[in-house]
Amino acid sequence: MPERPTIDELRAVTQPESVRGRRNSEHWTGDLYQRRLSPYLTRVLLGTAITANGVTVLMIVTGAAASAALLLPGLAGALLAALLGQLQMLWDCCDGEVARWRKTFSPAGFFLDKLGHTVAESAIPLALGVRADGGLDSVGGWTTLGAVLAVLVLVNKSLNDAVHLARSASGLPRLEDRAEEAAPRLGPVRRLRSLARFVPFHRAFHSVELTLLALVAGIVDAATGGGLDATRLLVAVLVPAAGVTVLGHLAAILTSSRLR
Repeated sequence: MPERPTIDELRAVTQPESVRGRRNSEHWTGDLYQRRLSPYLTRVLLGTAITANGVTVLMIVTGAAASAALLLPGLAGALLAALLGQLQMLWDCCDGEVARWRKTFSPAGFFLDKLGHTVAESAIPLALGVRADGGLDSVGGWTTLGAVLAVLVLVNKSLNDAVHLARSASGLPRLEDRAEEAAPRLGPVRRLRSLARFVPFHRAFHSVELTLLALVAGIVDAATGGGLDATRLLVAVLVPAAGVTVLGHLAAILTSSRLR
């Protein structure tokens, strides 16, 4: 591999169709703009001694920092969290690109990537609840709701991992990331799943979406006098939405071919 690859060379090696065409693993921001930006940062990273796992560590730290930013009062905290959420996704693109270019894949890298998303997507809902309460010095009921939301997000994330563990324990082959594998076989569940595409609330629990929603709520709060009504409404809406998402996800798995 050349020491100073061109952007086109980087794209050809680090963004193959097997990556860009994944059903679940590629976030919508990757398709829209992150994968357009990431090769420029990846080329800078390739000129340093940082490893792919080191980039993943940066992703973990950035995700944790996004949750911490929500503890800052006012619009500034929400804006910083949203920016860090975007940076986290950019690191998430770059770590795989560095690994593909250098051919340095490892189980540790996969583990760290999973850890990074788990940390961010559990800490951000909790921090959002603390923010709705008014900060760490006034923790109360909204923080409890934030904790409930964090648990529901973790349960929802664990369902896909449980599918892979169940297949592995049963001696089944590795599941491909294809839409037909995930399609529910029961008509009612399939129709409900199709309706969810028009109101995709089940996609609101990624760090990017959560921080963007927190920013929108922060803007509304700032515009209406600096209260926390919009942030509290957001938490109140996200908790039942997460509950419905978990139940729907469970039903979709059990009625699909993923466990067969």
